[in-house]
Amino acid sequence: MTWDYEVASEGAVRHWEIPYARLEDVTPTVREPAAVVSLLPGTQITGTILTVDATAAIATIDFTCGMVYRHSVRNVITYAQAAESAWQVINIGDPVYYDGGATMVALGIQLSTSTLDAAGVANPLFGFVVPAPLDANWDTDSALFPLGAANAGSTHRIAVMQVGAGR
Repeated sequence: MTWDYEVASEGAVRHWEIPYARLEDVTPTVREPAAVVSLLPGTQITGTILTVDATAAIATIDFTCGMVYRHSVRNVITYAQAAESAWQVINIGDPVYYDGGATMVALGIQLSTSTLDAAGVANPLFGFVVPAPLDANWDTDSALFPLGAANAGSTHRIAVMQVGAGR
């Protein structure tokens, strides 16, 4: 058998073209999170959209494990009757999930701290909150954490280290 094609090697970046029809959100936006449709809820591969080709209906997505991107994250942890019902502060190291529920879609946000969406379906793990650099002196925004309030919904633009294809 001859091996003449390789998509990604160990330690390499993983940028793959995915048809819009295979995405949870079929209207992808550059620099936003994405999840590929899966047979089993909660197991979707997730990553960050790098480019979109509307003519070919293809998005190039970075599925590299450990890549860090700034994303908007909602601090909801549970839903009741399809509405947010409980929240928590967001802290460094907290898990972040791709939340494709109707509540999140209405807000234009794909990431939350909830393991289940508003319909009670499992959300796939997207990554973990990490501190982000503030300037060239290696200072980070870690002093800003925790973010949000435990009794109110809020959205924060924070650094998330994605799990990508490395789970």
